[in-house]
Amino acid sequence: MKVVLVEPEIPQNTGNIGRLCVAAGVSLVIVGPTGFILNDKRLKRAGMDYWKYLDFTFYPTFDEARDDFDLKNIFLFTPSGKNVYTKGRYSKESILIFGKESSGLDEKILQEFEEKTYYIPMKKQARSLNLANSVAIVLYEALRQIENW
Repeated sequence: MKVVLVEPEIPQNTGNIGRLCVAAGVSLVIVGPTGFILNDKRLKRAGMDYWKYLDFTFYPTFDEARDDFDLKNIFLFTPSGKNVYTKGRYSKESILIFGKESSGLDEKILQEFEEKTYYIPMKKQARSLNLANSVAIVLYEALRQIENW
């Protein structure tokens, strides 16, 4: 299983997600450009000493990353998704894709994979959840569905 962050902007979120991936035993993929440099001290501080255990890959663009993805196993997360995240049927091969904090995934990507978009329910007054919280919610639902995790 992989968590993919497309153009993350806040190093502390990415650090927390890296730590979460280590704890869950899944890989992290970061797709650039990022809003920080990958050796940012805030990124490392949020990830604590877990960063050295992280299975991590960086791609400069989404197009380069998608060439390595099994597209039948992708799940894209956005507040405007077509499906509630609990309806996803996750496996050890799942690729969980999240967009940047300020604006989410690019509209072109969402349109291309419209039927593979998912959302986390929330009250109408809320625009979105924190990226690290969103990843945690979805990741642990995916892991819950996998036997013998």
